[in-house]
Amino acid sequence: MSFEAEFWVAIAFFIFVGVLIRVGVHRQLLGALDRRGAQIKNELDEARRLRNEAEALLAEYRNKRADAEREAQTIISDAKVEGERLAAEAAVKIEEFVARRTQMAETKIAQAEAQGLAEVRAAAADAAVAAAEKILAEAAKGKVADTLIAQSIKDLKANFN
Repeated sequence: MSFEAEFWVAIAFFIFVGVLIRVGVHRQLLGALDRRGAQIKNELDEARRLRNEAEALLAEYRNKRADAEREAQTIISDAKVEGERLAAEAAVKIEEFVARRTQMAETKIAQAEAQGLAEVRAAAADAAVAAAEKILAEAAKGKVADTLIAQSIKDLKANFN
């Protein structure tokens, strides 16, 4: 009875599997698979933990960013209010400055008018004195005329100045 090669391969395979079972390779193989499964489970748990930490950190940074944006908005609004206040103060100061300068200009104009009026009065007085002197010099002659003219000139000068 001659058996085919496939038969002997099948017999050898069953013997090999029997030896492996007898030695306990299947328990070692299952143990290795269990250890690998536990390692993968631990890695997945660690990944979940890291993900949760990352989400918490992301939420914390989002809150910080929102707080920073609120603070920036507050600073901007405070700066706008301060700028408006400074602009209003500047406008008031400019108005006060213009009012002071206008008052100074009006005062200088009034002084110039008063000075001009005084100069016109002085010129008129000088012209009146000169005219009176000339008229009196022609009308009155002698020592009396000279005294009268001198006295009139003094009186006119005193009255117009």
